[in-house]
Amino acid sequence: MSNRYFQLSNQEKKTFQVKLILLSLVFIILSGVLIATMSLKFSFLIVVVIALIISVVAPFFDVPTLVEKGKLTYHSLFLLAEEEKDRLIKIHGGTLFDYYFTFPEDMSGADRTKLVLLEFLKGLKHLIETTDDKVELQGTSYIINERTASKVGLETARVDAAQLLILGFNYLNLMISMSVVKRAVHFPNLSNVKTFRGSIAAVKARESYIDSLIEKLEA
Repeated sequence: MSNRYFQLSNQEKKTFQVKLILLSLVFIILSGVLIATMSLKFSFLIVVVIALIISVVAPFFDVPTLVEKGKLTYHSLFLLAEEEKDRLIKIHGGTLFDYYFTFPEDMSGADRTKLVLLEFLKGLKHLIETTDDKVELQGTSYIINERTASKVGLETARVDAAQLLILGFNYLNLMISMSVVKRAVHFPNLSNVKTFRGSIAAVKARESYIDSLIEKLEA
């Protein structure tokens, strides 16, 4: 299984992105007409619609661009990492872009959820195998709880305010992403957002546990 986007030719990639832009513009125009029909006093809502559309389609442009520039690296299908800075690497889970181009259409919600967890663990394992022990990892999530994080060598840290704002702005994107994973409408609970941090050495100390989880999920 792989991200099909990166198997497309450059022309096919451009064609997809142009179609996505045109579809977005059509949706924005139709929304604007509907809002204007309701009442001009609601015209400000078109700005909200534009912001929401941008938040949904942005990963389809940002992720491949940042990967091409080397600012984002895939360590597995659904675990990406930013460039190391001051011995810190920020990690991110899969995006709507990744889910759209990776999941087979006939894959169940349970199997998709299982695959997301499996690829997170595989990515974590690849990171500890290719990164210096003294480097720290940091990630913000509303899915992973403290107990699970501690088992893989990560500790709860002060919530990254910037990431919290980004998650809030991208709520619709998150909702659609998780709905794609679950194959059912899913509303993320941002009150569960936590930032986790830990050294590569601490995660490496839990490698045998990570291996056992990978083996169990692959069974």
